[in-house]
Amino acid sequence: MTKWRTLALATVGFNFSFLIWFSFAPFTGPMAAEFGLSLAEIGILASAAIWLAPFGRILTGWLSDKSGAPAVFAIVLTYVGVFSIASAFAQSYAVFFVERLIVATAGITFVIGIQHVSEWFEEEQLGTAEGIYAGVGNAGAAGGALVLPRVFGSNWSGPLFETNWRAAFFYTGCVSILLAVVYYALGEAAKSEEKRQATAESASFEGWFYTATRYGTVVLALAYVMTFGLELSMNGWLATYYREGFDTDNLVLASTFAATFSVAAGLLRPIGGYVSDVLARKERNIIPLFEGRYREQWTFVTLCFVVVSMFGMTLAGLSGQVLVAVGAGFVVGMACAFAEGSIFAQVPAMFPNSSGAVAGVVGGVGTVGGIVYPLVYSAPFLANLHLGYAVVAVSMVPIVLLAAWVFQPHIAEIATESGFVNASPNSESRVPGDD
Repeated sequence: MTKWRTLALATVGFNFSFLIWFSFAPFTGPMAAEFGLSLAEIGILASAAIWLAPFGRILTGWLSDKSGAPAVFAIVLTYVGVFSIASAFAQSYAVFFVERLIVATAGITFVIGIQHVSEWFEEEQLGTAEGIYAGVGNAGAAGGALVLPRVFGSNWSGPLFETNWRAAFFYTGCVSILLAVVYYALGEAAKSEEKRQATAESASFEGWFYTATRYGTVVLALAYVMTFGLELSMNGWLATYYREGFDTDNLVLASTFAATFSVAAGLLRPIGGYVSDVLARKERNIIPLFEGRYREQWTFVTLCFVVVSMFGMTLAGLSGQVLVAVGAGFVVGMACAFAEGSIFAQVPAMFPNSSGAVAGVVGGVGTVGGIVYPLVYSAPFLANLHLGYAVVAVSMVPIVLLAAWVFQPHIAEIATESGFVNASPNSESRVPGDD
């Protein structure tokens, strides 16, 4: 069926986008040596991989609603591939930095695929379908960490390059361009012309601003900061952390340790969406809070899990045992996966005709965590590299408290209508407590 082909196409496209997005992470050591980078500068490079994602995701989410996902996805994969190839030939760090900044916009494809999948699946399957898409897609970071250092190892040599990271960037860029052609040729924007038109007609600036300021959109966007933003930060940082925090020079080993987090954060994500679907379908309460708000209950539980697991990451690092820290990293990845799956089970269910715009806001704002958290991990004021995770955990507590407020039944039931800005292109918006 076409909807399953759409799911497969979007998943493969996003999986590779994630791989090329974080293709620099396994090679931070060789790049640092070639360009003379300090540990703090490596942290900035990891942070820079996210800089353009917030605006890019917001824009492409809206464009996907307006023009259809296949065309937008193909355009992004094409220019990402071109600049990845160009970065393989960069001779100065300034040029290299700018080119990789553009390559890093591969991450904006997430919201394009979310919109594409939502155009084909019914609400009762949305959480599971989006979980499969995002989960397998996110695992591209693990694929990069596991595959790239082995294919383009320290003793790699080829007809074009004698340095491993340059070869990796060149060939992944070529694959990106090829995928762009495949996506454009095989992708269909929506399951019906009526669905396509309904989505396109909702893609106005007024409509976008209205949905972007609803309580539901805002709280899910901030929740995504502490989940997907966290995942991005860990994907770009963990290989460096395991290498520097536990004094190992083995590039492949450090990347393999880091990949265990990415595997958990990616492949376990469908569970988060599936549980949300099951609880909503069976109308089952799992905690006494937020009675009757089934998806919200599961999301709240997973957000709490993320905070606890981050404190565990610091404790594991302070133990001095690298395998304990690797295990803790896997648990953090699991927590991220469950929370992300639950969040994006809610997005298209709450906003069926503007899923691209809302996914763009949630996904775009969520990437801010990927910008800020690496700077915390490598901050010079920390006594050691292990304490940054606890600092980040503390910063997440206000977001969890905001979620607890919005998920209250009397607010959650109007979370798609009422917002922090009381404006609507169609009608006066309601505020909590209005009857």
